[in-house]
Amino acid sequence: MITQTIQLALIPVFVLVAIGNILNILSTRLGRVVDRARLLQKLYAETEGGEHDGIVREIRLVDRRIKIITRAIRLMVLSALAIGSTVAVLFLQGLAGLDLHVLAAGIFLVSIILLLIALVLFLQETQVAADALQVPADLLELHRNI
Repeated sequence: MITQTIQLALIPVFVLVAIGNILNILSTRLGRVVDRARLLQKLYAETEGGEHDGIVREIRLVDRRIKIITRAIRLMVLSALAIGSTVAVLFLQGLAGLDLHVLAAGIFLVSIILLLIALVLFLQETQVAADALQVPADLLELHRNI
C-alpha cells in the first residue's frame, strides 16, 4: 500500500520542484527590480524637468512590477502549500485506509489553478518589463539604411 502511495505522490512532488524553480526565478527578478527601485529613488531627488518625469515614469513601472511579482510569488507559495497538502492527504489515505481520493484531487486541482494564475502574472510582469525597455525611436536611427 505504501508503494502505491509513493507512486501517487510522485506527480505532485514533480510539480512542487517546478514551483520551487519558478519561485527562484521570481525572487531573482524581484531582487533586481528592488535594486532598480532603490537607484531610481536616489535619482528622483537629483533630477528636474524632463529627466525627472522619465524617472517618475520608470518608478511607476517598477512599482507595478514589484506588485505583480509579489502577487505571483504569493500564489506560487499557496500552490506549493496545496501540493504539500495533497501529498499529506495521499499518505494519510494510504496509512489510515481512508478514501480521500476526491479530497486529494480537489486540493491538487486548486494548486494547479493557483500555479496557472501565478504563471499568468509572471507573463504580465515580463510584458511590463519589456514595455519599460523599449528603445527610443531616435536612437534606432531608422532613417539610415545600415
